[in-house]
Amino acid sequence: MVGAVFLMATSSIGPGFLTQTSVFTVQMGAAFAFAILLSILVDIAIQLNVWRVLGISGLRANELGNTILPGLGWFMAALVFVGGLVFNIGNIAGTGLGVNAMLGIDPKIGGAVSAAIAIFVFLSKRAGVALDRIVIALGAIMILLMLYVAIVSQPPVGEALRQTVMPEEVDFLVITTLIGGTVGGYITFAGVHRLIDSGNTGVENLKQINNSSVLGIVVIGIMRVLLFLAVLGVVATGVTLSKDNTAADAFFHAAGEFGLRAFGLVLWAAGLSSVIGASYTSVSFVTTQNTDPKVRNWITVAFIAVCAVAYLFLGTAPQTLLIFAGAFNGLILPIGFAVVLWAAWRRQDLLKGYKYPVWLLVIGAVVLLITLYMGYRSLTGLSTLWG
Repeated sequence: MVGAVFLMATSSIGPGFLTQTSVFTVQMGAAFAFAILLSILVDIAIQLNVWRVLGISGLRANELGNTILPGLGWFMAALVFVGGLVFNIGNIAGTGLGVNAMLGIDPKIGGAVSAAIAIFVFLSKRAGVALDRIVIALGAIMILLMLYVAIVSQPPVGEALRQTVMPEEVDFLVITTLIGGTVGGYITFAGVHRLIDSGNTGVENLKQINNSSVLGIVVIGIMRVLLFLAVLGVVATGVTLSKDNTAADAFFHAAGEFGLRAFGLVLWAAGLSSVIGASYTSVSFVTTQNTDPKVRNWITVAFIAVCAVAYLFLGTAPQTLLIFAGAFNGLILPIGFAVVLWAAWRRQDLLKGYKYPVWLLVIGAVVLLITLYMGYRSLTGLSTLWG
């Protein structure tokens, strides 16, 4: 259960997470606290529905999709796999930059070594245990370092608390971006797929399923709040942070040389955990529970190796590919979430007789509209490709 929680949480806390939160904090100041609160509430509504339906049914999202409409699950799998493949190149690039900031080593060497570590996790004889332990360890490292920098930067906590409920500025574009970053794409399904693989499914495990879904969002919320406070403390002093590397600059101003090295470690941990989470979840979509675990692990190893080779030759993911991957990622959540809500509403047979709460279904329907808007925004990004 804990492994599933941290896999979901650390999957969402990638290199993009660090940049996104830092940039929005500089842009909005203490008012960003309200956006964080609202995004967390929406995230909880999504996760409660997704984890409950998939957890009780014991079916992965792609299996549930194929059960409701033959072929739908494989369509979802294609979106996740292609998006995960491209984004993983960026995750490996993030680990390389983290090692460079931490130790001064060439980013490509750092990225290659990090990819090798991820591969070792899936080659381990007890891959499931190794997976759980490393994501928990990486999550703990990130939280502790963020906490330290958040304390030493001495942020205006009182002002942040006030604007959490009475914001001076509300930016719904920022809020939808935050939601997409924390539960968009494959991230929604990372933890619950791990939960299903561990066998903790069915109505008898409902309490643990619910607790795990909320705890995963809480861990993400803690990370975002700590990073927000760390950057806010620096911004409040009037320092102008670098637009090219806002998060790293904030850590440096808050804690000097140690802060910069700490940022390198956080970036490396965020990148590595995202490589592991994206790889595990992407492969879980193109396989089934009947697939031999050894075969699944070898596919995952090949997936990481291809991404690593692409990073070494390309440096970073080409912009065109990233736009395509972003569009795919934006489609996955509304499609997958719609499948989940349909099963909760119309397919009680898949929930083994469990009577689904009407209030949760209604909240889910409202949130689905938000995810559809996010998906529309992702698709409009494709216009960049055709000018």
